[in-house]
Amino acid sequence: MNGAIGGGLATAVYSAMSMAGDRAGLLGPRPPKRIAGIALPGRPRRTSGDGMLGTISHFVFGAASGALLGLLSTGQRIPVPLGTAYGLAVWYAGHQGLMPPIGTLPPASEIRMSRHVLPVASHLLWGTTLVLALNRLRPEKPTPFDKAMPSHEAPLTRHPDQKAAVLGQ
Repeated sequence: MNGAIGGGLATAVYSAMSMAGDRAGLLGPRPPKRIAGIALPGRPRRTSGDGMLGTISHFVFGAASGALLGLLSTGQRIPVPLGTAYGLAVWYAGHQGLMPPIGTLPPASEIRMSRHVLPVASHLLWGTTLVLALNRLRPEKPTPFDKAMPSHEAPLTRHPDQKAAVLGQ
């Protein structure tokens, strides 16, 4: 569950970066909208709801990808670089494996290199955000290193009514 929540949050951050890049003219074709169009065959033309369906499908995919990482990590904290690499792997799997066969995008090798910069950067941010959220949502578990080291708890404070044994009172 934490992975799905982290994936949804990471998708919101990803989407904000993508919208900023789109406004700057850096974003190429938008796979979520194209996926929504394919998912609803027999529709003669695009409707205003396609954007909403694209957004929903993107958040579902982001949450599912986050849940997968949550399951694979078996409750352990995940190093941030591993999350960043996971984001890159999700980009690669989508842009090379999933989307070309279903017709939403051509293979990455057929898209201008400059059109990959923003999606790759967004997925790196997505993976980083996912791991930060996932680690934050998980309860602290002591690591083997923590168990080997003595605890550094604050010294006990004495209640004013208690007499100090060291003073012999």
